[in-house]
Amino acid sequence: MPADLPPTEGLLSEVAATQQIAAAFARMSGLFLSVETVTTALKLITALSTEMVPRSAGAGITLVDSKGERVTAAATDDLVEEADSLQYRLGTGPCLAAWADRVVLRVDDLAVDDRWPSWSRQAVRLGLRSSLSAPLVAGTQALGAIKVYAREPHTYGAREERLLTMFAAQAAMLLSNMRAAKDAERVSAQIADHLRTREAVTLAKGIVMARDGVDERTAFLTLARTAGEQRTTLRRVAERLGQSTVRRLR
Repeated sequence: MPADLPPTEGLLSEVAATQQIAAAFARMSGLFLSVETVTTALKLITALSTEMVPRSAGAGITLVDSKGERVTAAATDDLVEEADSLQYRLGTGPCLAAWADRVVLRVDDLAVDDRWPSWSRQAVRLGLRSSLSAPLVAGTQALGAIKVYAREPHTYGAREERLLTMFAAQAAMLLSNMRAAKDAERVSAQIADHLRTREAVTLAKGIVMARDGVDERTAFLTLARTAGEQRTTLRRVAERLGQSTVRRLR
């Protein structure tokens, strides 16, 4: 078993695994530049976790969706999704506990473990016997949890705990960075939209001022009144006026 490796061999194995994790995330970061989808990122993370933690039957990542519900955001197979769904439905299980308590949780044998009996019994019926869960923590935020399942008891040991902990830390930073990038992109889009609105309204005010011989405030009130009458936005009224004026000038 991995936990029984001689000290020197175990250390070399962990160093090699650490290097593999660093290399894998370096490759993944490069891929994000072209793929740029969170879904792809999560699928890559689960696939890599099964590679890094040998003898795993599958892996998955639990996060919170836009509605505040706990969901399996990515899974290597249906078995993982079934085991996770049981935890969400029952409100108990090692993955949820690892997330809530921000600790790594190992289950050596689901058939005898009594910490989450209602979940464990049903997980055994699915053909699972071991699990290892680690929280995804970035700074002060607990983003979710990553877990691996195995069909044999006593699959995971202290070595696998350290590996999954390192992997979870890297995955959490990656997810946090992706969220930050997504938030920044959304803010940038909002700013760009605001600037486009301001430009359209400024142009429309100038058209009204020239057409009606009024000041800037009166021109703005004219646009606002038109928007109210037409039950549309100020920007839409401004854009229509600008477009119609351009057509007339042609």
